[in-house]
Amino acid sequence: MAKKEKKQDEVKNVPEQETKANHERHHMVSSTGGASKSLDEINGSVQVPQNAGVFKTFLAYLGPGVLVSVGYMDPGNWITSIAGGATFKYRLISVILISSLIAMLLQAMAARLGIVTGRDLAQLTREKTSKSVGIVLFIITELAIMATDIAEIIGSGIALQLLFGFPLVVGIIITAFDVLLLLFLMKLGFRKIEAIVATLVAVILFVFLYEVILAQPNVPEIFKGFVPGKDLIQNKSMLYLGLGIVGATVMPHNLYLGSSISQTRNFDRNDHKSVRSAIRYTVADSNMQLTLAFVVNCLLLILGAALFFGTNSSLGRFVDLYNALDNSQIVGAIASPILSMLFAIALLSSGQSSTITGTLSGQIIMEGFIRLKMPLWAQRLLTRLIAIAPVLTFAIYYHGNESKIEELLTFSQVFLSVALPFAMVPLIIFTSSKKVMGPFVNRMWVKICAWIAAVILIILNVWLIIQTI
Repeated sequence: MAKKEKKQDEVKNVPEQETKANHERHHMVSSTGGASKSLDEINGSVQVPQNAGVFKTFLAYLGPGVLVSVGYMDPGNWITSIAGGATFKYRLISVILISSLIAMLLQAMAARLGIVTGRDLAQLTREKTSKSVGIVLFIITELAIMATDIAEIIGSGIALQLLFGFPLVVGIIITAFDVLLLLFLMKLGFRKIEAIVATLVAVILFVFLYEVILAQPNVPEIFKGFVPGKDLIQNKSMLYLGLGIVGATVMPHNLYLGSSISQTRNFDRNDHKSVRSAIRYTVADSNMQLTLAFVVNCLLLILGAALFFGTNSSLGRFVDLYNALDNSQIVGAIASPILSMLFAIALLSSGQSSTITGTLSGQIIMEGFIRLKMPLWAQRLLTRLIAIAPVLTFAIYYHGNESKIEELLTFSQVFLSVALPFAMVPLIIFTSSKKVMGPFVNRMWVKICAWIAAVILIILNVWLIIQTI
């Protein structure tokens, strides 16, 4: 009897605030049943082994980070990174490093939010705001998805044109039908999607690694470039291009995507130890894959510096880069049709992997913000049509004038800059709230770093918008 009373006293002595926070967190997780789950058809579909070793468990969590990472090396990053190297050699490689560290911080927070609450960022933002505010946020975020897809669709369409000679309009229409591929892959399981995207990422990595090795860059100068210099602030054109690299790297749709696909693993969400383990492995996967994206972006800049610095070549378009790699007067003895072809293959791989994740992001945002109830195939087709409409309209209107079509890339970065705070600020607020996150709330140093990064990115993006206009 005395033991029973002692046990009851111990339960009563649990801090009331933490118990309340845990109760709300567990309520949120358990209330995500049915259609309210984020990406319901793949939510919790990947089984995690119980009582397995570290390596085997990590393999089970390996995959979502790949889908997130492709957004950080999509065709929208290519022009800015290669132009940065061609114009300022290796001095902007420090900007890629800083951007990648910020991306790792934000994506870790997004994954933590999804795992702990059982909600994605779109769902939580809609729940915490009024209906009218939710609609406004949906429109802004949908514009960001369209802006993201513009670079991916244009990149894929041009790659098909370079490889097979298709008219750009035909290439864009073919790209639109990759949504059917996604529907088929969903039936096979989420791990198949992760594997295919990982293969496409590997193609991109090896193509640029091979081309950089052929270019024989100055390795000591590369390492010096990782240290930011005063000229980054003093030189206005360098600062502008550096901000372009930052703007093309950290994109809002990846935060929604990361908060959703972190929930694809099946584990005990009501067990404190299991949740902490899921966070640890998911963040490790995310950081590893984002490190790979960092390497790819560095390779792009190094390639631009090693081949095009001092040549005064016009490299503002994908076609220009493709032609330059086959021009011995620009890149010297290594010029060959093979280099150009490999570039086009990597561009196609980047565009296709990015469109898969872009379509998933569109579904997450539609379901989260406006709670759209319609068949998944119709929902994904609608998402793709909304994204492809402006590109297709431009391609038909400016038929045969690829330079005009690629100018859409510049405008797409403006939309991304506008939308970024509307994803980043709620993410920081939610993950810093003990009421939402319980014992998994952001540590103080994470909160401080996140707000500093948010303020800096918002200021830089506002500056970019003003300069672009």
